[in-house]
Amino acid sequence: MNVSRHRHRTVLGLPALVLLIATTGCSSADDSASTAVPSPGANATKLCRNLDKVLPSKVDGESRHDPEPASALSAGWGGPAIILRCGVTRPPKMIDPKVAEGTDPDAVAGGVNGVDWLMEERDGGGSRFTTANRSAYVEVTVPGNADSSGALVDLAPAIKKAIPVGIAD
Repeated sequence: MNVSRHRHRTVLGLPALVLLIATTGCSSADDSASTAVPSPGANATKLCRNLDKVLPSKVDGESRHDPEPASALSAGWGGPAIILRCGVTRPPKMIDPKVAEGTDPDAVAGGVNGVDWLMEERDGGGSRFTTANRSAYVEVTVPGNADSSGALVDLAPAIKKAIPVGIAD
């Protein structure tokens, strides 16, 4: 009887834990259940809505399956999901273009098909990429089992089309 109660508590506690992790910005390996939706300003929201309209139906060979809550500011593909969030805040590791101080030596920057990215390794595996030099920040999280370069290649045309080069607010 004791064992059964323990299992029941574990099962009930897991959804709450997943929701807590997802809403704090640190996610588990499977982000498909819930994703925190960004709250950008009006200009970034407009750009992000335009991005949502031109996102590909497949990324890295995976079909689109958007996370909850449904929003034009987030999208997902596969499972464990590749998650895109548009209108996120500038990552602390990214150089502030207005202030040349605060450079993080652990930040890795690079470009893929005309889109510049900041890459960060995630605890528990996988990577988080955030666009640089665009008028809105777009974050893409890629689980450890996915090909991050394939995801970035597939997303680059939509980002270039919808999010112009510039400095995000």
